[in-house]
Parts: sequence; structure tokens; C-alpha cells
Amino acid sequence: MRETLIAQVARWAREIPQAPAYTFLDHLGGGTRHSLTWARADLKARALAVRLRELAGPGDRVAVLVPQGLDYVVAMLGAMYARLVAVPLFAPGLPGHGERLAGAYADADPMIVLTTTPALPGVTGFLATAHAPKHVLAVDTVSDLLADEWEPEPAGPGDLAYLQYTSGSTRTPAGVEITHGNLAANATQLWELFRARPRTSVAALWLPLFHDMGLVATVAMPMMGGNQAAFMDPVAFVMRPVRWLRLLSEFEDVFTAGPNFAYEYTAARVTPEEKAGLDLSGVRVMLNGAEPVRPGAIEAFDAAFAGCGLRPEAHTPAYGLAEATVFVTATGRDERPVATVFDRDALRDGRAVPAVEGSRLVSCGRPHGQRVRIVGPSGRALPDGEVGEIWVQGPNVARAYWRDPARSAEVFGAVLEGADGTWLRTGDLGVSHDGRLYVTGRIKDLVIVDGRNHYPQDIEATVQEAHPAVRRDRVAAFSLTRDEGERLVVVAERSRAGESADAEEVVRAVRAAVRKFHDLAVHDFVLTGAGTVPRTSSGKIARRATLQAYVEGLFV
Repeated sequence: MRETLIAQVARWAREIPQAPAYTFLDHLGGGTRHSLTWARADLKARALAVRLRELAGPGDRVAVLVPQGLDYVVAMLGAMYARLVAVPLFAPGLPGHGERLAGAYADADPMIVLTTTPALPGVTGFLATAHAPKHVLAVDTVSDLLADEWEPEPAGPGDLAYLQYTSGSTRTPAGVEITHGNLAANATQLWELFRARPRTSVAALWLPLFHDMGLVATVAMPMMGGNQAAFMDPVAFVMRPVRWLRLLSEFEDVFTAGPNFAYEYTAARVTPEEKAGLDLSGVRVMLNGAEPVRPGAIEAFDAAFAGCGLRPEAHTPAYGLAEATVFVTATGRDERPVATVFDRDALRDGRAVPAVEGSRLVSCGRPHGQRVRIVGPSGRALPDGEVGEIWVQGPNVARAYWRDPARSAEVFGAVLEGADGTWLRTGDLGVSHDGRLYVTGRIKDLVIVDGRNHYPQDIEATVQEAHPAVRRDRVAAFSLTRDEGERLVVVAERSRAGESADAEEVVRAVRAAVRKFHDLAVHDFVLTGAGTVPRTSSGKIARRATLQAYVEGLFV
């Protein structure tokens, strides 16, 4: 794409002014639907941009502390129209994310905070304990009449569009500098992969707009072809996941996305009565990313909704990260997901050897419009079948972390032997097998005991299957340094079904399972209450945060 993606909004406002652009289903507010046509989206973005340019200049940061809804979309569009640097965050009060909000806000040091009138009291309270910006502006108070005063100042591909703060699964959240060129490149890559049809394909989502996947899929992708995005609040999805499927059923050509846990959760929670009337035959792509993709989740979801017309080819495992805008690899459209069993011992030794029994991994497909290499410690690309760090190069790769030159050089400035240019070091371990990428874990999360590498997600999967009292996807495994060396610790939330289970019985079952399948001794197993194991904004287990909480004695 030669022009920036944000310029497309004005184009669609001219060519298809009355076509729906963004529709918000307000399930938490009575189920009302609110929509913006392309003409209204452009109008409101221009009006907000005029007001923003009265308060700040190009390059200044504007923090978006807006609840999920159309005002969030307008805030992002208006900031980019004004050539300011948007900082997509969230309104104060999101359970479990107060520290993340405070950290990201302080790091971005915004000139302006955007919010809404209903959210203003909470924002005011938050700012009382934070460095106050020069201006606080409620998006819903900006008059549309200001749009007539707008004089376009097109952004360039190298200009910063926004700072995407990482979810912080292994470290303090960092602001990734996403340029307008990065955004256009990644949206194009996804658009081509999805084989979306201009003005026809619809995005139907519930992902939070402050998250990289939610932002790109909901706000950016529709700009590609004048398409519609229909979305809801994540809380509305969690309360009744069938709402997601009912939304998908409304369209004949629809794509969506979610983390792995959402597919498991939906398959388990949607009742037979709720399935009646669902028609998922129009679902073209169901992207599964943001956290490790489990074959059991795919199988459970497909089995649960095959009777609703869902095609197994619709499920699309993917891999991505904020440092690459969001998307890196995915299974091709209309390809069935591929899962391969690898020998567990060989995998621990850095080799992917297909086997009858072992670790069953889901392929995350192939890159589209970018380059991916598996790299060893020496900086050399490894051949197929050898585990190493995943490196990425392409126009979607961000340029740096905000105000962190040292870490930026380490992560974005990697040099691959025999290749031109710099590469992004993802920090993720993976292997290429039959030309497909398999993600095996994160380097910093490896559990190393007695000199042997163990992938924490494998241990966590074993633990959650060891006893019904262990809550699924609420298990964190990590190693702890003691005088005698590294030792394995596992923290798990208790399930509802296991509230009356004998704790010692659960401990014995977990220790036996981990010993049997991993040849490991569990130094300590903690069975804790629901909601106590930290998770990132994308739903991943935050193992470093869990380790810190364990060391501080916070689990009782």
C-alpha cells in the first residue's frame, strides 16, 4: 500500500459514505447497537483531530483511556489524523491491570488523555495518583462542527502511529513504536492471507481494542477494503460466549480472532439450547493466536460446533507479537490445522523428531510478506528440525521500544549471518518442520533443572490433567533457584468442581503425573484460589509475575 492506512478512511467516506464501518454491540448497556458509517467515522475523526491539534503538535503522545466502544475507534482515528502518537490503553478499573495501566501511562508520558464523560470520574481518580497530562478531553464532548475546520496533514509511512504496550508476560510492559508504514504493511499481510473481499467481508470480534490483535483486526483491517467491523466488550463475551457466535452467524463472509483459551471456553460454556439457530457456515477465518495453540482446543471447538455449519478449515492457528505489529505467520485460508507429535526428550535437546507419543504441537503456518528464520545462539540460521530462537524481518516489524535504545538495539538490531539488514529477536523458541513454524516456548520461561530444558506449557498441561481439582489454563510452572540448584514450582488455581477435594490427594496426583511424564520432581505445588494466578491482557499465564508473587508469599 503506497499511502498510509489512515488515509483510506477519507477515501471510503467519499466513495461509500453510507456504508457501515464500525458497529458496537453494547450488551452491557441493554443490547443496543451503535454504528458509524464511513462518512461519520471520517467526520468525527476530523473534528477530534482539529481539537487535538489545538492542544498538541505532531509527535506528542495522546493516551486513550476510553471504554470499549465507538468512542475508542474515534479516539484512535482522530489521533492518527492529527499526526499525534496514540497510546491505546484502557479506562481505569479493569480488574487485575491497574499496575500495567500505571506503568504504561508513566512510560508514555502523554500530553493529552482522551476519555469519555461516563469514564471521566475514574480517569480523574487515576490521574490524581499519576503524572497529570496537560489536557484531559472527553471524546463524546467534541462537536462535529469542528470537522469543517480540518486541514489535512497526511502522515508519512515513517511517522509514529501509536505505541503498542506489550502484555508483559515475562517483563515490564514496553511501548513498541508502530509506524504508519508498519500498520499498513501488517494489515495488508493479513488482508491477503484472509483473501478478504472489499466491502463484503466482515470482522466480528470481542477482543479488547488496547490489545494488538484487537486493535489491528477491529480498527485497522476494515480500512483495507471499506469493510465493516462489528464488535463487543470482552466482558460481554465472558458473560455469555454464545454472543460471539450469534454475531458470527449474522454474516455470510466473516472473519474473527481470539486467543486459545477463548475457543476452549466457548466450547465448554455454550449449551445445546444456545447452539440452536447458530449458522457458522459463513465463517471464513477464525484466527487462533496470542497464546500457545493447543490441539485439544481446536478439536473441542470443531466438535462442539460442527453441527452449526462450522468448517474445520476455518480454524486458523497463528503466531505473532506486538513487536511485529501483530501478525507473523498463520495457516493458509481453507487449510486444515496441522498438529505433529514430537519426541519430548529430543525436543528438550533441541531437535524436533516426529514420534508416536510425546509433545503434540500445532503448526502456526507460514509467514506471508515477511521472513522468518530459526536461529541458534551463534547467530546462524538453523536447518529444519532444529530448535532455536524465532527471528523476523519485514515491513511490519517495529523500529524500536519507546525511549529504550539499549533494549531496542538488542531486540530489533539482530544481525543474521549471511543475510542483509537487521532482524527482530522475538524471544520465542520454535522449529521449522516441513516448512511450517512450530512455537515451542519462550526462552525466559524455560524450566531448567539438572541441566535439562523443560517447556513450562508441557508441565502445565500435565498438571491440569492430573486431577479435576486443578482449574484449566490457570497453571503456572517455573523454576526457582535454591542452594541445591534449580527446582520446579507449580502454582495452580482450584477449580469449582474441586472445591471439596482433599489438598494432599491433589498434590500426590500432580507429583506422580509430573514424575511420570517429565521425569521431574515437583519441589513445591501450591493449590490456590480462583483468580489468583496472574495473567496478561491477552490471557496468557504471566509466569514471571507468578514467580514474584510466590517468592513474596502471596499465595495462601
